[in-house]
Amino acid sequence: MDKIRLLWMVFLGMLAALAPLATDMYLPALPVMTAAFVVGASTVQLSLTMTMIGMAVGPLFAGPISDHWGRKRPLCIGMFFFSLATVGCVMSDDIVPFLTFRFLQGFTGAFGLVTARAVARDLYEGAELTRFFSLLMLVNGLAPILAPVIGGEILLFASWRGIFILLAVIGVLLTIASVFAPETLPEPARIDKMTESFQKFGHLMKDAYFRGQCFVQFFFFAAFFAYIAGSPFLFQNIYGISPQAYGFIFGGIGAAVSLAGVLPIRLAGRVPDHKVLAWTLRQSIVGSLLFLIACCTKAPLPLLILSLLTVIPLVSVLGAVSFSLAMKAQGKQAGSASALLGFFSMVAGGLAAPLVGIAGEENALPMALLMLTGCLAAYASYARCIAPAHRAGGR
Repeated sequence: MDKIRLLWMVFLGMLAALAPLATDMYLPALPVMTAAFVVGASTVQLSLTMTMIGMAVGPLFAGPISDHWGRKRPLCIGMFFFSLATVGCVMSDDIVPFLTFRFLQGFTGAFGLVTARAVARDLYEGAELTRFFSLLMLVNGLAPILAPVIGGEILLFASWRGIFILLAVIGVLLTIASVFAPETLPEPARIDKMTESFQKFGHLMKDAYFRGQCFVQFFFFAAFFAYIAGSPFLFQNIYGISPQAYGFIFGGIGAAVSLAGVLPIRLAGRVPDHKVLAWTLRQSIVGSLLFLIACCTKAPLPLLILSLLTVIPLVSVLGAVSFSLAMKAQGKQAGSASALLGFFSMVAGGLAAPLVGIAGEENALPMALLMLTGCLAAYASYARCIAPAHRAGGR
């Protein structure tokens, strides 16, 4: 791997990692924050919802702006305001301003996520794009491994605010790196009017194939974020483990997510991406069903973790192949396409997060049912909108 490619991979990987960093690092603190803000579990989980909604809405602006202005300027602005919003989280003493700053944190952080995907599309195409997306998922996979472990360790010597201080420092570093990053979208390749860029949303959604990829993202990430939102209470409240132990378990599952990202790299150019996607979705149904059984039977902790390992790591495989399939033919509208994909995946997380706590802090059944339902619906979307195009040879 050449030096330039490695630098792009690390930089874009860090930008893409903002989402798991912003959501996963403070997960060990969720039960603590219920006491700090004197609110219930569902209310604290709204902080995850607000971030997801911000990350869902942000791409709708970040994508068209990056197609019109280029990648660099929106990225610098987004990372600067991400840092400011994170400082606002640190200074919040009440749940309402905290939720507001969490939304702003997600909204501005989305500029990094969208730009990372759009820059990858600017630089690569075809099987090479799939490989690079897979490498991004590997780098990105380090975030859910390290974030909860770091968050749990910070709680040993600081309050939950210490976690957000570290996030603010990361935001400042990415802002500085963005200033020095080169532009990848030359002016002749940009969309002349920003209104044209917004109009691309309607054009993209008229494409049944692209729409199917959006629905796959929506339903699968609803299942994934049900796990993200529910796991702190599942492990700490139901199974009674410490925040530090939870961080290591969550990080271990995150390591499996990163390792699974090797699969599309190895298969790129050998096995068609749509076949890898179909297998991933079928396996996710089996895995989520095993997790539901484990929850219903109050299975021993090792078996519960094993059931999660049959479904959660698949997110890196699906993320690589689905994004690659959706982005391959986008060209000048890559920013808008990336924005829509980001919207559907993140809004799913925002909707799923508060639902996992509706039965209380001691019941994991809503979480397990959401995961199974999401995986079933994702496969149905694939069968309805994506598979027919490949059978007909149109993709």
